[in-house]
Formats: sequence, structure tokens, C-alpha cells
Amino acid sequence: MITHEIAAYGYLISAICFIMALRGLSSPVTSRGGNLYGIVGMVIAIGVTVASPGVVAPWLIIGGLVIGGAIGAVVAMRIQMTALPQLVAAFHSLVGLAAVFVAAAAFISPDAFGIGTPGKIKMHSLIEMGLGTVIGAITFTGSVVAFAKLQGLVTGSPLVFRGQHPLNALLGIILVVLLVWFALRGHPVTFVLLIVLSLLIGFLLILPIGGADMPVVVSMLNSYSGWAAAGIGFTLGNTALIVTGALVGSSGAILSYIMCKGMNRSIFNVILGGFGTDTSAAGPAHAKTDKPVKAGSAEDAAFLMKNAQSVIIVPGYGMAVAQAQHALREMADLLKKDGVQVRYAIHPVAGRMPGHMNVLLAEANVPYDEVFELDDINRDFASTDVAFVIGANDVTNPAAKTDPQSPIYGMPILDVEKAQTVLFVKRGMASGYAGVDNELFFRDNTMMLFADAKAMCENIVKALEGSAH
Repeated sequence: MITHEIAAYGYLISAICFIMALRGLSSPVTSRGGNLYGIVGMVIAIGVTVASPGVVAPWLIIGGLVIGGAIGAVVAMRIQMTALPQLVAAFHSLVGLAAVFVAAAAFISPDAFGIGTPGKIKMHSLIEMGLGTVIGAITFTGSVVAFAKLQGLVTGSPLVFRGQHPLNALLGIILVVLLVWFALRGHPVTFVLLIVLSLLIGFLLILPIGGADMPVVVSMLNSYSGWAAAGIGFTLGNTALIVTGALVGSSGAILSYIMCKGMNRSIFNVILGGFGTDTSAAGPAHAKTDKPVKAGSAEDAAFLMKNAQSVIIVPGYGMAVAQAQHALREMADLLKKDGVQVRYAIHPVAGRMPGHMNVLLAEANVPYDEVFELDDINRDFASTDVAFVIGANDVTNPAAKTDPQSPIYGMPILDVEKAQTVLFVKRGMASGYAGVDNELFFRDNTMMLFADAKAMCENIVKALEGSAH
């Protein structure tokens, strides 16, 4: 066992490591170091907790660590990059559920936590416990819904019904009243009602959000899980949990705000579950059209890019599904050998979670200095010979600027239509998550490349290698 003073120093070192981890994760160049700081910080925090005074059965904690660590290791080794968003959502749900369980344990046995006796729990502890329970329960069910949508178990379309917003508002008011009453009286029935109502609100907040908006939802649920952990940290009197939860909660909220700004959406609509629910503006899913499109082959694409001076590649979720990032990098390397300037343009919400495309490109060892965010590269499309769009859809749809009735209207997009030629890799003419046709498919300067993204890149590589001989 260690003294309370040593434990406090250990938690301080752990908190510093977590802060350094966040700093490192702010850039792809320093992300590996950031991960290392996070690992060290977590090891210290766990070690201090197990050795802290008052821990009567450290072997139970160690047993849980072994079991949980083994499950985590197996999942990490088997998970595909395309399934990473739903894995993150699943992890968020576990954090929320853990917060509810800890709050329930503290409420049932407050003397074990030093916050009072059954029926006579300190008011500030009831407030902390109530907030942690509410946020944790909302995070749990909300993350379950997000997982189901991302996994395809539930439709990605917004699930809305008449009177949904008034119902959410009423439930929110009731929840606040229950929180106040719980803080004043601490009745067991009130605690149970808090859990049940919060679980219901979690469902109602995420169900009306469409699949196209899941990156922001995952980010916001990450923030919720952090605040839930912080609330329970106050109940437990655990400094590391408070600091870590606050870091996760605040960084997740900031990231959500940045993403909402990148989509021209309101952060309050995300929090209140009204994001993407304007059904009057929604277009029909997979709408069909008789407009003609220009289709091309891998050889056509290779010829156009080989003779270009500048190529900007725009990756999307289709690249992730096909696992095309390695073939794409090989294609880019061949183009660079021929003197072509190659860059990558990343939209803030490309893929299904923040940074999804950056992670995939980093996995393929794409140089960091060739990857640019929307604001840094958007003006360059007008002077670009070829824009190569691989699996992206809504983030390149000009309807966001031209059609006020479109559900994506007002969302900043990558201005690929301004390039001299647009090569668009897609399996077919299906719409994106927003359920609307992409005007770009029918532009005169667009050539559709209908194929699996990985197969198309591999065929372009063969064509480039063949033309070099």
C-alpha cells in the first residue's frame, strides 16, 4: 500500500501524461508520442489506484484488468479499420454504463465511499452522483444507437415522428426536476427513475440523427462519456478520474464544435438531438435520374493523371470499405515519379468518425505534408488539372451550395467541381448518407469510374506501369 500523499503525486503525474497525450494527438506527426504518453499515464493511474489505501481486494481489480485487457487485445487485433467508428461508439457505451454502475454502488453503500450512510448521503455527493448517472445513462443508450446505425443494424436514415421535439423538451424538464428532487431527498425510487428516463432520452436523442451526421455524434458521445467519468470521479474522490474525464469531455466538445462549424450546423442541435432532422428538406434516398453520365476506364484515368501537372485526391468512406489506401498510395507514388504534384484533401467529416481518413492514409504511410484539410486546400482546386475522388460523396456535392431544399445545404464542401477534370470512383450511382443525388456526377468535366475502389486503383497502377515501358 502507498500513502495518500504518494497517491496524490502519482495522480498528478498521470494527469500531466494525459495532457501531453492530447497535445501529441493534435498532429499526425506527434500522434505516436501522444499515444505513448496516454499509455504511461493510464498505467500509473491504475497502479496508484490498486495500491491506494482503502482498497480491500486489489486482486479483484487485477482480475478485471486481466480479463478486460485480454478482450481488448483480441478486439484490437481483429478489428478492421472500417469498423473503427462503431468500435469507438461501443467503447463509449461501456464508459457510460460503468458510470451508472459506480453511481448505483455509491448510492447503495455510501459508507464504503465515505459520502455518508444509507438514507443520509451528503447533498453535494447526491448532486455529483445524479449528474454522473444521467450523463452516463444517456451516453450508454445513445452510443448503442450510434453503434447500431454504423453497423447497419438500424437504418442510417433519421427516425422521426410528430411531436418529437416537444416530447424531448418535456422529458428534459422532468429529468431536471427529478435531479433536483434526488439531490434534496435521495429517494431510491427517484434514483431508479433518473436511470430509466436518462436511458430513454439517450435513445430519443440519437435516433433522429442520420447516418451522414454520425461523425459529429461519435465525437459528442465521446464528450458525454468524459463528463460522466468526471462526475463519478467526484463521487469517488478520485483526482485522476476527475482530470481525465474533464480532459475527454472538453476536448470532445471542442472537436464537436469544430466539426459542426465545418458542416455549418448548430452545436445545440447536436446536443438536443435535432441534428439532421429537417425531413421537409430531405431528398428521397437513392433517388433515380435519367441524366447522362460520362463513364471511363482505368486506362483513361491513368492517361489523364499521368499528363497532369497537379492531382488532388479526395478520399471518402468508400476507400475505407474497399481498403484501397495502400493501392492509392502506390498510384500516387508512380504519379510523383512522373513529376506530377499529388496532394490529398480531407473533409472534416469524411468517413464515419473524426480523423478516419487521416488514420487510413497514415496506415498506408502517406507523407503527412501531402495531406491537407478543407480550408487549406479548397482554393487550389480551381488551378488543379485532376481531382481524383475515391469513395467520397456528400462532402463533394455542389447541391450544398446551390439547392436550398437539400438536407446538406449550407455544409462547406470540397470544391472538386472547379478542377479541370474530376475522376469519380464509385461502385454505382447510389446516393450518399444524406440520400440525395450528387450533381457532380452529371457535370461535363466529370468522368465516372465505376468499380471497387481498390480494384480501380490497382488497375490504374498497372496502366501507369505499362505506359512507362
